Amino acid sequence: MKKLLGLLALVIAAAALYLAATPSPIEPLAWQAPPAPAMSGVLEPNDTLMKAELLGLGQVQGPEDTAVDAQGRLYSGLHDGRIVRLGADGSLETFADTGGRPLGMDFDAAGQLIVADAYKGLLAIDAQGQIKVLSTEADGVPFKFTDDLDIAGDGTIYFSDASSRFEQPDYLLDLLEARPHGRLLSYDPSSGETRVLLKDLYFANGVALSAAEDFVLVNETYRYRITRYWLKGDKAGSHDIFIDNLPGLPDNLQGDRAGTFWVALPTPRKADADVLHRHPWLKAQLAKLPRALWPKAIPYGFAIALNERGEIVRSLHDTSGSHLRMVTSVKPVGDYLYLGSLDNDRIGKLQIR
Repeated sequence: MKKLLGLLALVIAAAALYLAATPSPIEPLAWQAPPAPAMSGVLEPNDTLMKAELLGLGQVQGPEDTAVDAQGRLYSGLHDGRIVRLGADGSLETFADTGGRPLGMDFDAAGQLIVADAYKGLLAIDAQGQIKVLSTEADGVPFKFTDDLDIAGDGTIYFSDASSRFEQPDYLLDLLEARPHGRLLSYDPSSGETRVLLKDLYFANGVALSAAEDFVLVNETYRYRITRYWLKGDKAGSHDIFIDNLPGLPDNLQGDRAGTFWVALPTPRKADADVLHRHPWLKAQLAKLPRALWPKAIPYGFAIALNERGEIVRSLHDTSGSHLRMVTSVKPVGDYLYLGSLDNDRIGKLQIR
């Protein structure tokens, strides 16, 4: 027993010396998160996501977002940089390889697949899989983490750069630091101009236009909220909070252009994470440790629908996380939702009407 206690003391001493001598990769701030909303009423847990058909099961790794072309074919971007196309017969083929990490994607009116690639920037891919780089910086600041997008009727691409400080593998460092490194941007394909619409966002993630295209929404993942930027009317150029204190971390965001926004929530709120935010020193120490020792996300499937007044009107759950978990995108197409995931090996297809 004495030897065991002595060994334990040595391990603790070595860990203390390591933490004292190692600089932290972050400069964290304290943040007081609001109390999480109750999982009741419209947020009451259910088994709806368990009913989803699973596409590409075991063949896709990290299908973070999806897009459907005019022929009804499904596309998704994977961890290894490939964008794959899934056939109705379950076949899988490589459509393009960005050499980066393709995240948010949608087809434009010309049939090009527009992609927010975490490393490569804003891309356009033609029907033959040829890649063109549209934008990699704005106001002299390079994109570090191009994340999600939506495309207006006039061709303008609204997109997000989640963090100007941390790249995709280090997205949790951005969470711990609790500083605003994100931006909402627009790209004009006719002029090639990229504009910064909003800066100082707390991990700018999902982007979606309203039905009338009079405003665009951007998720601030690490503040549990969605910010609205007005494009038209008396409020044009101003911004406000569309909805605050969400029940999870909002990732991608997609509007159906009929008055509903679908929000992917990779994980519900965790009380210990909210408590940790109050203590910058602890966050700085945690950031020094190997990722294997960090707290893990709850295995859970979760998505919500909002109306254009910022009210939650529906929630979808897989409480076990066994069928669909870490949902990072919800793409409404016709009568179906396609559900992507940053680290799962499947795409969900759920009939909603």
